[in-house]
Amino acid sequence: MEKNRLEAFSDGVLAIITIMVLELKVPQATELADLKPLLPVFLSYVLSFLYVGLYWNNHHHMFHSTRHVTGGILWANLHLLFWLSLFPFTTGWMGENHLVPPPTAVYGFVLLMAAIAYYILQRTIIAEQGRDSLLATAIGKDWKG
Repeated sequence: MEKNRLEAFSDGVLAIITIMVLELKVPQATELADLKPLLPVFLSYVLSFLYVGLYWNNHHHMFHSTRHVTGGILWANLHLLFWLSLFPFTTGWMGENHLVPPPTAVYGFVLLMAAIAYYILQRTIIAEQGRDSLLATAIGKDWKG
């Protein structure tokens, strides 16, 4: 299978996730001080937007180095997109509740699961493409990545 369909689908899902900004409610006042209650929601949005941007950028580069897509790669990618799709919910829950521990812990869990899913996707591509593939060479022994 050609990879362009997977890339287009992934870009679409990531674009939808970016709509998290709609969770920011516009205050019915005109003073800058009226924005203060929105600060936790805004900060959680910024954090999530940065995470989505990092995943999108890395996903783009990873698939740029991928020759073709198999069923295993499709499922691993879908697994990643599932966890990324939870970003808007957990971002809103954490921000609306002013970063209290339970929503923040769930947010952290979703971030962890997205990282694990990305790692699984990366390993699946390398397993399919071979240890001499462009992706395997680019990653090398990068245990932090």
